Amino acid sequence: MNAEPVVAVVGATGAVGVEFLSCLEQREFPLKRLRLLASARSAGKTMPFRGRNITVEELTPESFQGVDIALFSAGGPISRRFGPLAAAAGAVVVDNSSAFRMDPSVPLVVPEINPEKAAEHKGIIANPNCSTIIAIVPLWPLHKVNRIRRLVAATYQAASGAGAAAMEELRESTRAALEGKPYAHKVLPHPYAFNLFSHNAAVDPVTGYNEEEMKMVKETRKIFGDPDILISATCVRVPVLRAHCEALNIEFTQPMSASRVTEILSRAPGVKVVDDPEKNYFPMPRDASGQGDVLVGRIRQDISDPSGRSVTLFVAGDQLLKGAALNAVQIAELLLPRAAAC
Repeated sequence: MNAEPVVAVVGATGAVGVEFLSCLEQREFPLKRLRLLASARSAGKTMPFRGRNITVEELTPESFQGVDIALFSAGGPISRRFGPLAAAAGAVVVDNSSAFRMDPSVPLVVPEINPEKAAEHKGIIANPNCSTIIAIVPLWPLHKVNRIRRLVAATYQAASGAGAAAMEELRESTRAALEGKPYAHKVLPHPYAFNLFSHNAAVDPVTGYNEEEMKMVKETRKIFGDPDILISATCVRVPVLRAHCEALNIEFTQPMSASRVTEILSRAPGVKVVDDPEKNYFPMPRDASGQGDVLVGRIRQDISDPSGRSVTLFVAGDQLLKGAALNAVQIAELLLPRAAAC
């Protein structure tokens, strides 16, 4: 990998694509050239980066000649078609879709957890699902100290997880509701303003779990390298623009106190403890939005478990940042020569 690689962003005009540019700029990612790739309808648009405007190019099979790192966030079908082409052209693909996550030959990486896996790539590295990342960044330091035996998660997922169009639908439908006007929803399957509903992923008729919930199960096991963790998730879409929240009930192998959990998380990378019972101040989407850390609070003993092995907590994380773009850029940083030298 070149010390100053040529970087391409696929899906540059989407919600995550915009955050890719912001993360690259704010983190002063060293690059020789930045290329912005998107569909034909977006080609010719310009996007600001480091004080100048860069023209968006149409994504084609020939787009990756001379590219060192390709950051993908354009959906599974685009990743499955163009990801292997980019890798064959010599680029390392960091893919934000679900296309390659469970491929045993593709590393699934969260830099705070398994950075060493990035070096095992064969041209493609997968970025985990947003709800998985936001849950496991604080869970991993706990798991290292006292193995997590069972996890029960309930998510409260923002519009940003369904893309820029869903965010706009939330804005427009909320405005219409406040003005007493009808609004025909088009992006999501149910009215969004002042409503919440089960995550809009397909439901398995056999298990009753939807795809989003099973992503949390399968991806957590792969990233932790522990296929025996028992996990159950319920994923819900809520009328929040960005930043997912999750209620996590954790059963450890050995007894674990809430104070010990707080102690461990207070020094964990990528985590910020926000836990003030006196002021009733805990993680909120408005505080998590725009920052890279996962906020953790409501840390308390599970009084329903007399063994003392269970703790409950509440987390909030920016879905567009740590849940997507930031994690991918952190993976790209692992590929740089300076990361290897460190």
